[in-house]
Amino acid sequence: MKPTVAPFPAARLRRTRSSAALRNLVRENTLTPDDLIWPVFVRDGEGIEEPIASMPGVVRRSVDKIAEAAIEAQALGIPAICVFPYTDASLKTEDCAEAWNPDNLSNRAVRAIKAAAPDLAVMTDVALDPYNINGHDGYVVDGEIVNDATVEALVKMTLAQAEAGADIIGPSDMMDGRIGAMRSALEQHGHHNVTILSYAAKYASAFYGPFRDAVGASGALKGDKKTYQMDPANSDEALRLIERDLNEGADMVMVKPGMPYLDICRRVKDGFGVPTYAYQVSGEYAMVQAAAQNGWIDGEKIMLESLMCFKRAGCDGVLTYFAPAVARILNG
Repeated sequence: MKPTVAPFPAARLRRTRSSAALRNLVRENTLTPDDLIWPVFVRDGEGIEEPIASMPGVVRRSVDKIAEAAIEAQALGIPAICVFPYTDASLKTEDCAEAWNPDNLSNRAVRAIKAAAPDLAVMTDVALDPYNINGHDGYVVDGEIVNDATVEALVKMTLAQAEAGADIIGPSDMMDGRIGAMRSALEQHGHHNVTILSYAAKYASAFYGPFRDAVGASGALKGDKKTYQMDPANSDEALRLIERDLNEGADMVMVKPGMPYLDICRRVKDGFGVPTYAYQVSGEYAMVQAAAQNGWIDGEKIMLESLMCFKRAGCDGVLTYFAPAVARILNG
């Protein structure tokens, strides 16, 4: 239905913008801490908070410090935290066996978070790149990232994370058929309530650079990820991927990166009406921080505006490194 507007001066559209009270009354979207998932990086050691040069304000934390961050997130009202491991190079192999080690860095962090902040949902990343000597999300055989053998490994990784206590599994690998395989395995092993938030529309983007620094994958990556991540030129394909993952058992879906792909977020929400998330990725975060540090923009205002844009585009929530800063502001 097309909206109708009375002619001027009967309609003065500035009327409802004339005071803060009126602007609040007619605001179409709101942002709260409930909309935030906080991605954090875990590394080996104890008592460590190691700055990441390409992501100002973000650190790699040892497991004990991850537990402290979880307590902070819970106190701020952030509902979920997402764990990414910085794996020692000596543990990266062709077979990626560390990925499903019950005592790997990620699984130890999950258990520590659940012990420290039991009301906080813990999300994990499912992809082989933190454990792969080739830096890819899947196995590399004769230069090809192979699909089916990778899915078998991802299922083992999923089960190890579920056993550690993960509430939300986040498959970021973009292999075909992995959601169905993971859902089947979770059901068979009694993990009926473990949720899958699928990176269903993940693009082969240049915005991921600082993240690869953060997890130590930059130097390891051989080639690119264009044979499994999406072409940034495509939009209709994203809807096919979303539909497939939902049919295979995904509970929620994600678009990644975030702001350059708000059109995809809108299409997904309008087309499927399912819980829809976006990842405000490392490159987006780093650009805002760099410009703010140089005094070119108001970093706090940009941070809040950018997150409101996700809500306006139909997202139910956002993975963002700004999560604790935003929550503090929203909590007053």
